[in-house]
Amino acid sequence: MAAVASSSSAWAVSLHVRNRRYRWRSKMPVVAVRVRSPSSVAAEAVRVRTPSAAAACGLASMWRKIQGADDWAGLVEPLNPVLRDEVVRYGELVTACYEAFDLDPASPRFLKCKHGKERLLHESGLGSAGYEITRYIYATPPEIVGGGGGGGGRWIGYVAVATDEAARRLGRRDVLVAFRGTVTKSEWAANLMSSLTPARLDPHDPRPEVKVESGFLSLYTNERGRFSHGSCREQLLKEVSRLVKQHETEEMSLTLAGHSMGSALALLLGYDLAELGLNRRSDSAVPITVYSYGGPRVGNWVFKERCEELGVKVLRVVNVRDPVTKLPGLFLNESLRRWGGAAECYAHVGVELALDFFEVKNPACVHDMAKYVALLKRQHGIFKEGAAAAGGISWAGKAAVLLRKKVEELPWRPDAALLSQVGIFVQSLGLI
Repeated sequence: MAAVASSSSAWAVSLHVRNRRYRWRSKMPVVAVRVRSPSSVAAEAVRVRTPSAAAACGLASMWRKIQGADDWAGLVEPLNPVLRDEVVRYGELVTACYEAFDLDPASPRFLKCKHGKERLLHESGLGSAGYEITRYIYATPPEIVGGGGGGGGRWIGYVAVATDEAARRLGRRDVLVAFRGTVTKSEWAANLMSSLTPARLDPHDPRPEVKVESGFLSLYTNERGRFSHGSCREQLLKEVSRLVKQHETEEMSLTLAGHSMGSALALLLGYDLAELGLNRRSDSAVPITVYSYGGPRVGNWVFKERCEELGVKVLRVVNVRDPVTKLPGLFLNESLRRWGGAAECYAHVGVELALDFFEVKNPACVHDMAKYVALLKRQHGIFKEGAAAAGGISWAGKAAVLLRKKVEELPWRPDAALLSQVGIFVQSLGLI
């Protein structure tokens, strides 16, 4: 177990609701957490907790509010325990994507899922999660488009639907799409494509003023190859539409959850479904909610406004020290709206729930999905080293070195330019 020390200062969580910032304080102490092994953090993150009967009853009666019907008004300040449980639950289901992604080059399932659809959740410690996986989703990063049949597609996540028993507990039939984040070199390359480009996802109403990051859009729309099942987008629209039709007489929700790059794909999917009207039924619309963990900006201010107009609800769970959440648009972002140039700048979408954690010996943890979940499960919104632990260390420099080492340990050899960008990127943000 990790050794834990407490200081006497108060801790605070800050959060953004639309364009305003709120702060709330507790008498809980700031907690200093010593570094544990990544495996122990991951194991904790995927451990499923069975909700109490009271919590289950509460969720069933208020699920629309928990899914953002009122933009989470009154639920994030202070953080409602039912909402916290849901943020953790969806976070665990996203973490399973990392646990199941095969990164062994010698494996016949290299860059695919290690397990069949019937076994994935069980093998990831989520056997009691209450979902049945109906389809795996694959995406082709831009630099390998057209290569070798269907081999270019990387397993990116899954589509699942709540079982009958889970639907009773949740208060509705939940359709879940879960996405992992960036792992491979070609995905990093897609992330670094930071130019805005028109989304044009609805051929009947292309809306060229709605722009998104070109790398994310390419990953979402690229074909997998000549013998593939289509692009990531085509796979998702087909499967989600099928499930909406299959359960058209039931109360339903569409929940799209992802980490890092996966949160960008989740938001693109939410916008796409709403823009095409694929969530609409004869007498109502199925609510669309995005749970974003450590997510970057995805589109411009017009994209943000269109998502809000379409009713796509987004809850952004963000570590304030996580550099990925500052990009793209480190300088050209929503803050420029006052100068009238926001249309060509990036903007975050939705409500932000801000956490604050950092570990001295492992700065790379600031973007780790398992850490996001593990800290929320402990019911403390902020975990950071005390100021006395600094010892004159250059935080940004140390973070750059360790993040660079983390990239070097990936199952591919990154080029010098990419490593340089990682270092400069962290240092320019001033991680601490």
